[in-house]
Amino acid sequence: MTIRKRLTLWYAGVLTLSLLIIGLGTYREIDEQLRHAHRRAPAEHAISETSEMVFEVGLPAVALGLLGGWWLTRKALAPVSKLTEAITKVHERNLREPLPHTGSGDEFDRLTEVFNAMLARLDDSFNRIREFTLHASHELKTPLTVLCGETETALRDESLSPAERERLVSQLDELHRLARIVDGLTLLAKADAGQVDLKFEAVGLDELVRDNFADAQILADPQHIQVELAGCEVLKVRGDRHRLRQLLLNLADNAVKYNQPHGRVKMGLRRTDGMAEFTIANTGAGISPEALPRIFDRFYRGDLAHSHTMDGCGLGLSIAQWIVSAHHGTIQIESAPSPLTTVTVRLPLSS
Repeated sequence: MTIRKRLTLWYAGVLTLSLLIIGLGTYREIDEQLRHAHRRAPAEHAISETSEMVFEVGLPAVALGLLGGWWLTRKALAPVSKLTEAITKVHERNLREPLPHTGSGDEFDRLTEVFNAMLARLDDSFNRIREFTLHASHELKTPLTVLCGETETALRDESLSPAERERLVSQLDELHRLARIVDGLTLLAKADAGQVDLKFEAVGLDELVRDNFADAQILADPQHIQVELAGCEVLKVRGDRHRLRQLLLNLADNAVKYNQPHGRVKMGLRRTDGMAEFTIANTGAGISPEALPRIFDRFYRGDLAHSHTMDGCGLGLSIAQWIVSAHHGTIQIESAPSPLTTVTVRLPLSS
Protein backbone atom coordinates (compact mmCIF):
# COMPACT_ATOMS: atom_id res chain seq x y z
CA MET A 1 0.00 0.00 0.00
CA THR A 2 1.34 3.43 -0.92
CA ILE A 3 1.89 6.17 1.63
CA ARG A 4 -0.76 8.30 -0.05
CA LYS A 5 -3.41 5.60 0.35
CA ARG A 6 -2.35 4.80 3.89
CA LEU A 7 -2.47 8.45 4.98
CA THR A 8 -5.86 8.85 3.30
CA LEU A 9 -7.32 5.88 5.18
CA TRP A 10 -5.82 6.97 8.50
CA TYR A 11 -7.07 10.52 8.22
CA ALA A 12 -10.49 9.34 7.05
CA GLY A 13 -10.70 7.30 10.25
CA VAL A 14 -9.74 10.31 12.37
CA LEU A 15 -12.28 12.53 10.65
CA THR A 16 -15.00 9.89 10.99
CA LEU A 17 -14.31 9.63 14.70
CA SER A 18 -14.37 13.43 15.00
CA LEU A 19 -17.72 13.61 13.17
CA LEU A 20 -19.19 10.92 15.40
CA ILE A 21 -18.13 12.86 18.50
CA ILE A 22 -19.56 16.08 17.05
CA GLY A 23 -22.81 14.34 16.09
CA LEU A 24 -23.25 12.69 19.49
CA GLY A 25 -22.42 15.92 21.29
CA THR A 26 -24.83 17.90 19.13
CA TYR A 27 -27.65 15.40 19.60
CA ARG A 28 -27.12 15.42 23.38
CA GLU A 29 -27.03 19.22 23.48
CA ILE A 30 -30.16 19.66 21.34
CA ASP A 31 -32.04 17.09 23.38
CA GLU A 32 -31.05 18.85 26.59
CA GLN A 33 -32.03 22.26 25.26
CA LEU A 34 -35.42 21.06 24.00
CA ARG A 35 -36.24 19.92 27.49
CA HIS A 36 -35.47 23.29 29.02
CA ALA A 37 -36.46 25.58 26.14
CA HIS A 38 -39.60 26.85 27.85
CA ARG A 39 -37.55 28.28 30.74
CA ARG A 40 -35.43 30.73 28.62
CA ALA A 41 -36.08 33.69 26.39
CA PRO A 42 -35.43 33.19 22.62
CA ALA A 43 -32.32 35.45 22.50
CA GLU A 44 -30.87 34.06 25.66
CA HIS A 45 -31.62 30.56 24.40
CA ALA A 46 -29.74 31.14 21.11
CA ILE A 47 -26.63 32.58 22.79
CA SER A 48 -26.53 29.83 25.36
CA GLU A 49 -26.97 27.17 22.69
CA THR A 50 -24.12 28.55 20.60
CA SER A 51 -21.76 28.87 23.56
CA GLU A 52 -22.46 25.38 24.80
CA MET A 53 -22.01 23.94 21.30
CA VAL A 54 -18.63 25.63 20.95
CA PHE A 55 -17.27 24.59 24.34
CA GLU A 56 -18.78 21.14 24.67
CA VAL A 57 -18.53 19.89 21.07
CA GLY A 58 -16.29 22.15 18.97
CA LEU A 59 -13.26 22.33 21.27
CA PRO A 60 -13.03 18.55 21.83
CA ALA A 61 -13.37 18.02 18.08
CA VAL A 62 -10.57 20.50 17.37
CA ALA A 63 -8.36 18.87 20.01
CA LEU A 64 -9.04 15.44 18.55
CA GLY A 65 -8.20 16.70 15.06
CA LEU A 66 -4.90 18.16 16.26
CA LEU A 67 -3.93 15.01 18.15
CA GLY A 68 -4.97 12.87 15.22
CA GLY A 69 -2.92 14.97 12.80
CA TRP A 70 0.11 14.78 15.11
CA TRP A 71 -0.27 11.01 15.37
CA LEU A 72 -0.64 10.62 11.62
CA THR A 73 2.44 12.75 10.96
CA ARG A 74 4.48 10.82 13.52
CA LYS A 75 3.29 7.51 12.12
CA ALA A 76 3.96 8.54 8.54
CA LEU A 77 7.46 9.91 9.23
CA ALA A 78 8.61 7.01 11.42
CA PRO A 79 10.10 5.13 8.42
CA VAL A 80 11.96 8.31 7.44
CA SER A 81 13.58 8.50 10.88
CA LYS A 82 14.58 4.83 10.78
CA LEU A 83 16.00 5.17 7.27
CA THR A 84 17.89 8.33 8.21
CA GLU A 85 19.38 6.64 11.27
CA ALA A 86 20.48 3.66 9.18
CA ILE A 87 22.05 5.88 6.51
CA THR A 88 24.05 7.89 9.07
CA LYS A 89 25.79 4.65 10.11
CA VAL A 90 26.99 3.91 6.58
CA HIS A 91 30.74 4.12 5.95
CA GLU A 92 33.15 2.63 3.44
CA ARG A 93 33.60 -0.58 5.43
CA ASN A 94 29.94 -1.60 5.72
CA LEU A 95 28.69 -0.75 2.23
CA ARG A 96 27.73 -4.39 1.70
CA GLU A 97 25.23 -4.30 4.56
CA PRO A 98 21.79 -3.46 3.06
CA LEU A 99 19.51 -0.90 4.64
CA PRO A 100 16.45 -2.45 6.34
CA HIS A 101 13.09 -2.46 4.53
CA THR A 102 9.80 -1.58 6.19
CA GLY A 103 8.09 -4.54 4.51
CA SER A 104 5.04 -2.50 3.48
CA GLY A 105 6.01 -2.18 -0.19
CA ASP A 106 5.42 1.57 -0.16
CA GLU A 107 7.52 4.47 -1.45
CA PHE A 108 9.93 4.16 1.47
CA ASP A 109 10.68 0.57 0.54
CA ARG A 110 11.35 1.63 -3.03
CA LEU A 111 13.56 4.46 -1.76
CA THR A 112 15.45 1.94 0.40
CA GLU A 113 15.98 -0.25 -2.66
CA VAL A 114 17.41 2.75 -4.53
CA PHE A 115 19.79 3.50 -1.65
CA ASN A 116 20.87 -0.15 -1.47
CA ALA A 117 21.58 -0.17 -5.21
CA MET A 118 23.61 3.04 -4.80
CA LEU A 119 25.58 1.52 -1.91
CA ALA A 120 26.32 -1.54 -4.03
CA ARG A 121 27.69 0.68 -6.81
CA LEU A 122 29.79 2.61 -4.27
CA ASP A 123 31.16 -0.62 -2.85
CA ASP A 124 32.08 -1.77 -6.35
CA SER A 125 33.80 1.57 -7.04
CA PHE A 126 35.78 1.39 -3.79
CA ASN A 127 36.86 -2.16 -4.62
CA ARG A 128 38.00 -1.10 -8.08
CA ILE A 129 40.03 1.76 -6.59
CA ARG A 130 41.63 -0.58 -4.04
CA GLU A 131 42.47 -3.14 -6.70
CA PHE A 132 43.93 -0.50 -8.99
CA THR A 133 46.04 1.00 -6.19
CA LEU A 134 47.25 -2.43 -5.10
CA HIS A 135 48.11 -3.60 -8.61
CA ALA A 136 49.68 -0.29 -9.64
CA SER A 137 51.88 -0.11 -6.53
CA HIS A 138 52.89 -3.73 -6.98
CA GLU A 139 53.86 -3.18 -10.62
CA LEU A 140 55.88 -0.07 -9.71
CA LYS A 141 58.04 -1.88 -7.18
CA THR A 142 60.14 -3.82 -9.71
CA PRO A 143 61.19 -0.89 -11.94
CA LEU A 144 61.90 1.25 -8.86
CA THR A 145 64.12 -1.48 -7.42
CA VAL A 146 65.96 -1.75 -10.74
CA LEU A 147 66.42 2.03 -10.99
CA CYS A 148 67.71 2.26 -7.40
CA GLY A 149 70.16 -0.56 -8.06
CA GLU A 150 71.42 0.99 -11.29
CA THR A 151 71.85 4.40 -9.67
CA GLU A 152 73.74 2.94 -6.71
CA THR A 153 75.99 1.06 -9.14
CA ALA A 154 76.64 4.24 -11.11
CA LEU A 155 77.63 6.04 -7.90
CA ARG A 156 80.46 3.54 -7.38
CA ASP A 157 82.18 4.82 -10.52
CA GLU A 158 85.23 6.73 -9.31
CA SER A 159 85.53 8.65 -12.56
CA LEU A 160 82.36 10.67 -11.88
CA SER A 161 82.74 14.40 -11.56
CA PRO A 162 81.37 16.11 -8.44
CA ALA A 163 78.45 17.55 -10.41
CA GLU A 164 77.53 14.14 -11.87
CA ARG A 165 77.79 12.49 -8.47
CA GLU A 166 75.57 15.15 -6.91
CA ARG A 167 72.99 14.67 -9.65
CA LEU A 168 72.96 10.89 -9.15
CA VAL A 169 72.64 11.30 -5.37
CA SER A 170 69.65 13.60 -5.90
CA GLN A 171 68.06 11.08 -8.28
CA LEU A 172 68.61 8.27 -5.78
CA ASP A 173 66.95 10.31 -3.02
CA GLU A 174 63.90 10.87 -5.20
CA LEU A 175 63.78 7.19 -6.12
CA HIS A 176 63.86 6.24 -2.44
CA ARG A 177 61.10 8.75 -1.74
CA LEU A 178 59.00 7.29 -4.56
CA ALA A 179 59.67 3.79 -3.21
CA ARG A 180 58.39 4.87 0.23
CA ILE A 181 55.23 6.26 -1.38
CA VAL A 182 54.67 2.97 -3.23
CA ASP A 183 55.25 0.97 -0.03
CA GLY A 184 52.79 3.17 1.86
CA LEU A 185 50.15 2.84 -0.86
CA THR A 186 50.62 -0.91 -0.96
CA LEU A 187 50.19 -1.19 2.80
CA LEU A 188 47.05 0.99 2.88
CA ALA A 189 45.53 -0.80 -0.13
CA LYS A 190 46.09 -4.18 1.50
CA ALA A 191 44.73 -2.85 4.80
CA ASP A 192 41.56 -1.62 3.06
CA ALA A 193 41.13 -5.04 1.47
CA GLY A 194 41.77 -6.84 4.78
CA GLN A 195 44.90 -8.51 3.44
CA VAL A 196 47.34 -7.41 6.16
CA ASP A 197 48.03 -10.11 8.71
CA LEU A 198 48.83 -8.80 12.18
CA LYS A 199 50.61 -10.98 14.69
CA PHE A 200 49.03 -10.12 18.03
CA GLU A 201 51.03 -10.86 21.15
CA ALA A 202 51.79 -9.29 24.51
CA VAL A 203 54.10 -6.34 23.78
CA GLY A 204 55.93 -4.19 26.28
CA LEU A 205 54.91 -0.79 25.00
CA ASP A 206 57.33 0.93 27.36
CA GLU A 207 60.24 -0.86 25.66
CA LEU A 208 59.11 0.34 22.25
CA VAL A 209 58.71 3.89 23.57
CA ARG A 210 62.26 3.91 24.95
CA ASP A 211 63.60 2.59 21.63
CA ASN A 212 61.58 5.25 19.84
CA PHE A 213 63.02 7.90 22.16
CA ALA A 214 66.54 6.86 21.14
CA ASP A 215 65.59 6.92 17.44
CA ALA A 216 64.01 10.37 17.84
CA GLN A 217 67.23 11.71 19.36
CA ILE A 218 69.15 10.54 16.31
CA LEU A 219 66.61 12.12 13.95
CA ALA A 220 66.59 15.38 15.91
CA ASP A 221 70.34 15.83 16.29
CA PRO A 222 71.01 17.47 12.87
CA GLN A 223 68.49 20.25 13.66
CA HIS A 224 69.62 20.59 17.30
CA ILE A 225 66.15 19.66 18.53
CA GLN A 226 65.86 18.60 22.16
CA VAL A 227 63.98 15.34 22.73
CA GLU A 228 62.58 14.62 26.20
CA LEU A 229 61.00 11.48 27.64
CA ALA A 230 58.76 12.90 30.36
CA GLY A 231 57.67 9.55 31.77
CA CYS A 232 57.42 5.93 30.71
CA GLU A 233 55.34 3.58 32.83
CA VAL A 234 55.79 -0.16 32.39
CA LEU A 235 52.72 -1.12 30.35
CA LYS A 236 51.85 -4.07 28.15
CA VAL A 237 49.43 -4.08 25.23
CA ARG A 238 48.31 -6.84 22.91
CA GLY A 239 49.39 -6.02 19.40
CA ASP A 240 51.76 -6.45 16.50
CA ARG A 241 55.24 -5.40 17.62
CA HIS A 242 56.41 -4.42 14.12
CA ARG A 243 53.37 -2.23 13.40
CA LEU A 244 53.44 -0.58 16.82
CA ARG A 245 57.09 0.28 16.30
CA GLN A 246 56.19 1.68 12.88
CA LEU A 247 53.45 3.79 14.50
CA LEU A 248 55.79 5.30 17.08
CA LEU A 249 58.53 5.95 14.53
CA ASN A 250 56.10 7.70 12.17
CA LEU A 251 54.95 10.01 14.96
CA ALA A 252 58.51 10.74 16.09
CA ASP A 253 59.61 11.43 12.53
CA ASN A 254 56.72 13.90 12.06
CA ALA A 255 57.46 15.59 15.39
CA VAL A 256 61.05 16.21 14.32
CA LYS A 257 60.35 16.99 10.68
CA TYR A 258 57.62 19.56 11.37
CA ASN A 259 59.53 21.33 14.11
CA GLN A 260 61.72 24.40 14.24
CA PRO A 261 65.51 24.53 14.69
CA HIS A 262 66.47 24.28 18.37
CA GLY A 263 62.89 23.26 19.12
CA ARG A 264 61.62 20.57 21.50
CA VAL A 265 59.95 17.18 21.27
CA LYS A 266 58.34 15.75 24.40
CA MET A 267 56.95 12.23 24.63
CA GLY A 268 55.57 10.11 27.44
CA LEU A 269 53.67 6.92 28.26
CA ARG A 270 51.23 6.47 31.12
CA ARG A 271 48.13 4.54 32.20
CA THR A 272 44.86 6.47 31.87
CA ASP A 273 41.37 5.05 32.46
CA GLY A 274 42.51 1.50 31.84
CA MET A 275 44.29 2.45 28.62
CA ALA A 276 47.93 2.92 27.65
CA GLU A 277 48.25 6.57 26.62
CA PHE A 278 51.23 7.67 24.53
CA THR A 279 51.66 11.39 23.86
CA ILE A 280 54.19 13.21 21.72
CA ALA A 281 54.32 16.99 21.34
CA ASN A 282 56.52 19.29 19.30
CA THR A 283 57.16 23.04 19.04
CA GLY A 284 56.39 23.40 15.35
CA ALA A 285 54.30 25.95 13.52
CA GLY A 286 51.08 24.15 14.47
CA ILE A 287 48.12 23.05 12.38
CA SER A 288 45.34 25.44 11.46
CA PRO A 289 41.77 24.62 12.58
CA GLU A 290 40.76 24.32 8.91
CA ALA A 291 43.41 21.67 8.21
CA LEU A 292 42.99 19.67 11.42
CA PRO A 293 39.88 17.65 10.36
CA ARG A 294 41.71 16.45 7.22
CA ILE A 295 45.08 15.72 8.80
CA PHE A 296 44.60 11.93 8.50
CA ASP A 297 43.54 12.06 4.83
CA ARG A 298 45.90 10.39 2.42
CA PHE A 299 48.32 12.71 0.63
CA TYR A 300 46.92 15.70 2.49
CA ARG A 301 49.64 18.25 3.22
CA GLY A 302 48.10 20.90 5.44
CA ASP A 303 51.14 23.18 5.58
CA LEU A 304 51.43 24.32 1.98
CA ALA A 305 54.36 26.57 2.80
CA HIS A 306 56.46 23.54 3.71
CA SER A 307 54.95 20.89 1.43
CA HIS A 308 57.70 21.25 -1.14
CA THR A 309 60.62 21.65 1.28
CA MET A 310 59.75 18.89 3.76
CA ASP A 311 60.53 15.31 2.86
CA GLY A 312 57.33 13.29 3.00
CA CYS A 313 54.42 12.00 0.99
CA GLY A 314 51.37 12.63 3.21
CA LEU A 315 50.78 8.95 4.08
CA GLY A 316 52.45 8.72 7.50
CA LEU A 317 49.45 9.80 9.57
CA SER A 318 47.07 7.70 7.45
CA ILE A 319 49.21 4.65 8.19
CA ALA A 320 49.38 5.63 11.87
CA GLN A 321 45.59 5.91 12.05
CA TRP A 322 45.17 2.48 10.45
CA ILE A 323 47.62 0.87 12.89
CA VAL A 324 45.83 2.40 15.87
CA SER A 325 42.39 1.36 14.55
CA ALA A 326 43.66 -2.18 13.91
CA HIS A 327 44.67 -2.32 17.58
CA HIS A 328 41.23 -1.04 18.70
CA GLY A 329 42.66 2.25 19.93
CA THR A 330 42.20 5.94 19.22
CA ILE A 331 44.45 8.69 17.93
CA GLN A 332 43.83 12.43 18.05
CA ILE A 333 45.77 15.60 17.39
CA GLU A 334 45.38 18.87 19.27
CA SER A 335 46.95 21.88 17.65
CA ALA A 336 46.56 25.41 16.43
CA PRO A 337 49.08 27.91 15.20
CA SER A 338 50.63 27.76 18.68
CA PRO A 339 53.81 26.57 20.41
CA LEU A 340 52.68 22.95 20.83
CA THR A 341 51.13 20.27 18.64
CA THR A 342 50.22 17.15 20.60
CA VAL A 343 49.39 13.69 19.28
CA THR A 344 47.67 11.33 21.73
CA VAL A 345 47.41 7.59 21.13
CA ARG A 346 45.36 5.35 23.43
CA LEU A 347 45.61 1.57 23.22
CA PRO A 348 43.86 -1.12 25.30
CA LEU A 349 46.08 -2.70 27.93
CA SER A 350 46.88 -6.38 27.73
CA SER A 351 44.78 -8.40 30.16
